[in-house]
Amino acid sequence: MKKLSYLVLAAMVFSVPSPIFAADEVLFNPDFLLSDADLLDPDSMSLTDISRFLTRGGLASYTDEDVDGVERTAGEIIWNAAQEFELSPKFLLTLLQREQSLVEDPTPSDDQLAWAMGYAVCDDCSKSDPRIQKFKGFASQVHYASERIRESYLTDLENRGYTETGVGPGIEVTIDNTTVTPVNFATSSLYTYTPHLHGNENFVTIWERWFGQEYLTGSLLQDKDTGGIWLIQYGERRPITSRAAFFSRFNVNSVVAVSGTTLEQYPIGDAISFPNYSLLRSPGGTVYLLVDDTRRGFTSQEAFRSLGFNPDEIVDVSWDDLNVYTEATPISVETVYPQGALLQDNTTGGVFYVENGEKHPIVSREILANRFENQTIVPVDPENLDSYPRGDEVGFADGTLIGVTGSPDIFVVSEGNRRPIIDEVTFFTYGWSFDQVVWTNERSVLLHPLGEPVSTDLDENAEVEIAVTE
Repeated sequence: MKKLSYLVLAAMVFSVPSPIFAADEVLFNPDFLLSDADLLDPDSMSLTDISRFLTRGGLASYTDEDVDGVERTAGEIIWNAAQEFELSPKFLLTLLQREQSLVEDPTPSDDQLAWAMGYAVCDDCSKSDPRIQKFKGFASQVHYASERIRESYLTDLENRGYTETGVGPGIEVTIDNTTVTPVNFATSSLYTYTPHLHGNENFVTIWERWFGQEYLTGSLLQDKDTGGIWLIQYGERRPITSRAAFFSRFNVNSVVAVSGTTLEQYPIGDAISFPNYSLLRSPGGTVYLLVDDTRRGFTSQEAFRSLGFNPDEIVDVSWDDLNVYTEATPISVETVYPQGALLQDNTTGGVFYVENGEKHPIVSREILANRFENQTIVPVDPENLDSYPRGDEVGFADGTLIGVTGSPDIFVVSEGNRRPIIDEVTFFTYGWSFDQVVWTNERSVLLHPLGEPVSTDLDENAEVEIAVTE
């Protein structure tokens, strides 16, 4: 997690990127099939990740002689091609599935393996053509297809702006009687490789199924390209537009780096621009205290002064700024700890979070660190704590990975529930790391009701059509 933390601290860009396609458009946008970052990321999967991913089908146990005459596993062949030609293993895996269903087929045929990437076999070509026999075989297909994409398509795009078929960013082309204007190198390369809309729609469908996971409410996603951080909340991505807002509300250890392609599947929601507990004054003169996604107005100047707030910290804002927050209970002179406080029983050592006149027990050090890192704890007498009615226990923040020490089960907290992660493939596909898991006691985990499992499996009723080269 040290590397990820550095990424967040050093590369975090707080802005609101423009969506590549609008929220009400269909997922398949023919002008944008894949981001360049997704195409050109050879480190998106390790050899271990690839081998684990291939357990979905028969390639897990398959070996072949590579172009150098060395017998290698399918995972090694894919990884070596990705490293040599600086292409993403995810991209190569998706092509293998799109062309011959190889990744998920438990018993692929010799013909599927022989023309694994559909490379060198055009729509009207024969597989027996002697001119293409050099490219026959699983290892040869992966190697030569990768070489062509890197050394022909991408080189041409970099040097002259279009590929051998005239496809390039910003250039209108007709694909299956449809005008398409690719926006980047990745999209241009895919249309050069397969000049058909349907085949590329299948590519996008497979990619989204495998690598465009629906992240849960509470997930913090960082764009690998821009460094911007977004909060996923109820199916939307909310841009976090200032460092102060991020560090006042979120735990840096929960951030997951993802591609722009992953983020673009979510419509953009309201920005998170102000730090927690900011004081904002409306055009009408009411001063509000921000508490997470709510705003609480002060009932009087006396209430504001009696609670020790500083008038110099008030920021004048518009109603547009305020309307993204839900109106909550006003703050009066009787309100106790509107910002919340950590109080510790100086006899028993128990720590409570006191807010709005209620005390909420914190049952483990792990929850305390997760929710209130670096917040001051105030020792008080038991009599002081006894004056507050007891509320619900404090749980882990949404987006946190948790597990009981000594148990193999890992959960992700979302909307207060603990959702089981069913296997390692799912865990790693979501970009999580074992360093991010908070190991704690059973009581702390069971505070969260059990939710639906998280998996990467396709809905059994969904249909994905695979384009197989004839």
